[in-house]
Amino acid sequence: MLLLNQLPDFRQPLHPTDAETLGPAGADAIERHLAGRAAHVPTPLKALPDLAASLGIGALYLKDEGQRLGLGSFKALGGAYAVTRLVLEAASERLGRTLDEADLTSPEVRAIASEMTFACATDGNHGRSVAQGAQLVGARSVIFMHGGVSEPRAAAIARVGAQIVRVPGTYDDSIVEAARVANEKGWTTVSDTSWDGYERIPGLVMQGYTAIIREALRQLPEPPTHVFVQAGVGGIAAAIAAQLSLVLGNGRPVFTVVDPARAACLFESARAGRPTKIAHGAPTVMAMLECYDPSPLAWRVLSRTADAFMTVEDAVAVEAMNRLARPAGSDPAIVAGESGAAGFAGLLAALRDPVARAALKLDASSRVFAVVTEGATDPERYAELVGLTPAEVAGAAA
Repeated sequence: MLLLNQLPDFRQPLHPTDAETLGPAGADAIERHLAGRAAHVPTPLKALPDLAASLGIGALYLKDEGQRLGLGSFKALGGAYAVTRLVLEAASERLGRTLDEADLTSPEVRAIASEMTFACATDGNHGRSVAQGAQLVGARSVIFMHGGVSEPRAAAIARVGAQIVRVPGTYDDSIVEAARVANEKGWTTVSDTSWDGYERIPGLVMQGYTAIIREALRQLPEPPTHVFVQAGVGGIAAAIAAQLSLVLGNGRPVFTVVDPARAACLFESARAGRPTKIAHGAPTVMAMLECYDPSPLAWRVLSRTADAFMTVEDAVAVEAMNRLARPAGSDPAIVAGESGAAGFAGLLAALRDPVARAALKLDASSRVFAVVTEGATDPERYAELVGLTPAEVAGAAA
């Protein structure tokens, strides 16, 4: 289902704070951070010309975030970056001088970090990033997870040194509990969603995600005409849409936000004309996108910069995983998790719907960009849905 953006603030300038956080200056800041990360290299951009031809479009490019910083997800860019920024700010205040990324390894800064605890709620990937950031600087992390998070994802976070706290209910319940406990104990909450009075830290998390499109614009032979990005609470979609809007201006691509049909909080917000919390329903296979309450901060950006909002069914997401695992012609194989394939699934769904295809002006000249936001972060689930192990697919890609 597709809904074109007809909101009153569509194509209005970004809020000044959002323009500063998510524009070129913000992308410069995360780039400086990544330059100091020993394991960092830009993630690959995969061209799929044979698949593009079979779909009737001019070109298809996928940014493979399954290879980001060893965590297998784009989330590696957000939580860890926010943690390091917050540690540097606390240390600068305590020591009375300005510090930068190079100071993170100093004994003085690590001593201050060791007194700090960072908390967050997660479906899996964000918590792993926060835990990694805390481990990098010598701080402590406590990660809150609802019952729907699989044990392999919980174990991956625990291996990065985090304390795991299970919370009954949904992701939204775990957000509330993480904030409550952190406030009670004096910990710092590093959430990837915002709420009234809490925007700066989620803004830093989103700022981290701007690295994806900064890298992609350098890697692409020319700017895309269309972009499809999946959304949970909206952070990655807002970060990419803001950067494209500010960098490319009137030449920016048609930007479509993709929601799981079973957790379509941004789609329903677009329909209602305001951030809208939706009722919990049957779980979606796109577990990392199973969010029922959008981030108001992300909504403030997307209401201005997204051209369309759409939903995709679980079956299309699973099909997308399989099509990327078994490529057409000489295209490379890509390991895309259930949520990671959702942006590409949105393209598949739009191309099959004549009304959506016409509304988005998708045709043989279209150059489409999407983000594979995660690899097989739950390898057993991946193998169950694809019929191949991640290693088998990655071996075919080698």
